[in-house]
Amino acid sequence: MTADRIIAGAPNEEDEPFETSLRPRRLTEYIGQNKVKDNLKISIAAAQQRGEPLDHVLLYGPPGLGKTTLANIIAAEMGVSVRTTSGPAIERPGDLAAILTNLQQDDVLFIDEVHRLARAVEEILYPAMEDWALDLVLGKGPGARSMRLALPRFTLIGATTRYAMMSPPLRDRFGSVYRLDFYDADAIVQIVARSARLLEVELDEGGTREIARRSRGTPRVANRLLKRVRDFAQVMADGSITTEIAQEALARLEIDQLGLDDVDHKVLLTVIEKFDGGPVGLDTIAAAISEEADTIMDVYEPYLLQLGFLQRTPRGRVATKAAYEHLGLPPHGRAPAGQPTLWS
Repeated sequence: MTADRIIAGAPNEEDEPFETSLRPRRLTEYIGQNKVKDNLKISIAAAQQRGEPLDHVLLYGPPGLGKTTLANIIAAEMGVSVRTTSGPAIERPGDLAAILTNLQQDDVLFIDEVHRLARAVEEILYPAMEDWALDLVLGKGPGARSMRLALPRFTLIGATTRYAMMSPPLRDRFGSVYRLDFYDADAIVQIVARSARLLEVELDEGGTREIARRSRGTPRVANRLLKRVRDFAQVMADGSITTEIAQEALARLEIDQLGLDDVDHKVLLTVIEKFDGGPVGLDTIAAAISEEADTIMDVYEPYLLQLGFLQRTPRGRVATKAAYEHLGLPPHGRAPAGQPTLWS
């Protein structure tokens, strides 16, 4: 279900070539996350003045906020190459050893979803990050012997959507840790306008704001919606995106004014209508909508919590007054007979 959601922050195969063409290449082009950018500028400048690689960097936050983009920008600003992989792709210690021994001096190694590294692989990283060394065991049994290989100094950039799932020994070895937050409305408007220029799409201010306001504070979602609205404008209009065209296209995609889709409505309605607004446990919600509890917690909940539509309590999730108002429901949770609601 999550892979098909237009407003999902996680990437899909269709996004990759489209996203690559829109990604900023330098910090000056990167919009938003100003505190992170300012701190990175200082760290990069200091490392360059000393002639050293940048400290290991950990980026965490919800998907779609630009962690991969920032990793590539850091490498570009440092003037070095970047090697990209992911935690699940490194299955054995030998896989990581092959990657590390092929790095050049000062290179950047970017590991996405770093919290999913296997424990045996993770332990290989410890001496590599601290001592620039790779510890290997050759042979088995009584004849086994250990060998330490020197590695070139490099910068590890880890990215994760599940910071709490990282082991403390790995977290502690990152010199800089940055959290990426959802973008504010002005930043998303700038991102949509920039993407439209790169795609040579005619987009007025009203159309820009309609797309931005439904993008859930996530650049990946903003670019994906722009692509869908561009297609609609090309086929159903003259190719230019106005306020009216954007509204009609997004209505057809069943994305409301705050960027909520039918799945978000389903989560809220389950809490409100089936469980009288809560409190209700996460596992119970998951069973009621036939979804995994982890998916609800990682994919659906963050934005609903940010909007103030859900609250986490010791007894479970509770729908707030704002959720009732947004869905057009009275406090008891059901619309009067004959009265239309937002999702009908």
